[in-house]
Amino acid sequence: MPQDDSGEHAVFEIDLTLEEARRRAEVVTALGSDWNPMEAMRAEEAAYDALYSDLDARQQETYDMLVAAGVLPRRKPGHVAD
Repeated sequence: MPQDDSGEHAVFEIDLTLEEARRRAEVVTALGSDWNPMEAMRAEEAAYDALYSDLDARQQETYDMLVAAGVLPRRKPGHVAD
């Protein structure tokens, strides 16, 4: 098949709106009917609290630097109960 070598570029566009809607519907279906988004958010917050608790001096310094740079949000200081 001969190719057109006119030197001009063709514009090629694809609308992925329907594919994105289908993907999101599949994700919600895969999560199942017993998925509780509020409980998932609470569990995620608890995990972050545990991650940033009981930091040693060097870790706290690094954490403070990342907060000051806007990389991490400021979390409550302290420790997480076992």
